Amino acid sequence: MVTFLPSRPGRLADVPAFTRAVGGAESNVACTLAAAGHRVRWVGRVGADGFGDHLLAAVAAYGVDTGAVRRDPHRPTGVYFRTDADRATDAHEVVYYRTGSAASAMSPDTVPYETVADGRILHLTGITAALSADCRDLLYELTAPRPHRPLVSFDVNHRPGLWRDGPAVPDTPADVLLDLANRADLVFVGADEAKALWGTHGARAVANLLDRPETLVVKLGRGGATVVDRHPASHAHIEDADGVAYLERPPRVDVVSAVGAGDAFAAGFLSATLRGLPMPVRLRHGHLTAAAALTAPGDLARPPRRAHADRLAALDGPAWATLRLGPGWTGEDQEVRTP
Repeated sequence: MVTFLPSRPGRLADVPAFTRAVGGAESNVACTLAAAGHRVRWVGRVGADGFGDHLLAAVAAYGVDTGAVRRDPHRPTGVYFRTDADRATDAHEVVYYRTGSAASAMSPDTVPYETVADGRILHLTGITAALSADCRDLLYELTAPRPHRPLVSFDVNHRPGLWRDGPAVPDTPADVLLDLANRADLVFVGADEAKALWGTHGARAVANLLDRPETLVVKLGRGGATVVDRHPASHAHIEDADGVAYLERPPRVDVVSAVGAGDAFAAGFLSATLRGLPMPVRLRHGHLTAAAALTAPGDLARPPRRAHADRLAALDGPAWATLRLGPGWTGEDQEVRTP
């Protein structure tokens, strides 16, 4: 979808102008992975309108294969407007115009499984399930157990505003998102959204509830992120009742915009997964890619170069703990400071 970024802080009612940009969790992850050097295909639907033209051109410019994206002549490309406040604060406002959009018409009939079957990882989010009953059915189809399916990655990404205006389903959003998460191989969920959805408190409680994914990443905000690995190949830092858990705290970051960090974290973790890196290192790559988004305006930022990210991810504990990243750190004039 197209996102409209405010020209200044404040309430939507007070913002005089907006700047057009690319939005959407799945396309954000796709663009970041492609910019990190991976082969990526984005599958979706956009309208046969100017916004659809813009989205396809912008996503393809990152190196993403958009050949499987379909144009809908009868439905518009979805758009949304937001303030620049952190999503976790009361000051954050977002208004979606996605009901009846081209993306909401995705279904098992319009997105055949063969379209995604040849990838190593299939990344999905709970946002799609909120768009329509057909979209929800599509996610159930794509997460169905079957031989030789790609590793299914699922970011819960609960957006209450979309569910309020979305499909009338017999189950609650909490039920749907819990069921989809437990059908995936790798799950990303924020501890705050898990608490709001399911009443859990802390990473261990989330792990007890989401007991089927082989890998579970629980994001703890400034506290870092915990990954529970249910098929560990090495000794763990923290013994868990079901698998082993690793906690990695993020570096300190001079934040420019808090929006888009979750998608960037997922892309960094997935990139490290594709490279077969150890679980704690995957978390660090998630934090570093999130830091790239946090230190740039808008929803989407280019990740650090692989060699640069590898060097930072390999820092020892004290050096990682004192790492501080500011605007421009991913470019030629990298700004990496210690206190």
